[in-house]
Amino acid sequence: MAPWLLVGLGNPGPTYAHHRHNVGYLVVDELARRASVKFSRAIGLRAEAAQTRITPAGIGAVGASAEQVVLLKSRTFMNETGVAVGKALAYYKVTPARLVVIHDELDLDFGQLRLKFGGGDNGHNGLKSIRAHVGTGDFYRARFGIGRPPGRQQPADFVLTSFPSGQADDLAVEVARCADAVETLLTQGLETAQNRFNS
Repeated sequence: MAPWLLVGLGNPGPTYAHHRHNVGYLVVDELARRASVKFSRAIGLRAEAAQTRITPAGIGAVGASAEQVVLLKSRTFMNETGVAVGKALAYYKVTPARLVVIHDELDLDFGQLRLKFGGGDNGHNGLKSIRAHVGTGDFYRARFGIGRPPGRQQPADFVLTSFPSGQADDLAVEVARCADAVETLLTQGLETAQNRFNS
């Protein structure tokens, strides 16, 4: 069976590392930590990748029921993410039905999480790029709520700001919860994961 491809959306480089737009990176980093695997540059894919397996016991576990998982972080900027995702789908022979994209979501408050299959891009440039390069929106999404900007701040500016330092502990909790939700999606299916984690 083809592997699962878990793509965390974000912008590469230290300048963007802690921005709200990079929560997808944070979640796949957490999954890699749980699996005790490290990301490395994937030659020709314009991305960093890490490979592991998942069973009902969790990510990184082995056994007869283990399925292969590829964790991916694009090395392109957000609006070109689809280039890396398209290349990765072809390289690993993955169909969009086994693609999970983890991304920030302005329309959900911080602390809210939604898992879904398919849908539009809702103005998210990373999703827009993936749809354009993959040719479909029929893939799984883990939508990590970051809330709307305060006052008159533009959403495009807001997503490129860091979470406040006072929110660090809450952010770590929510990143771990999103990672739990993605593991549940892979091992128990969308409906079970939605019932447990959608808020």
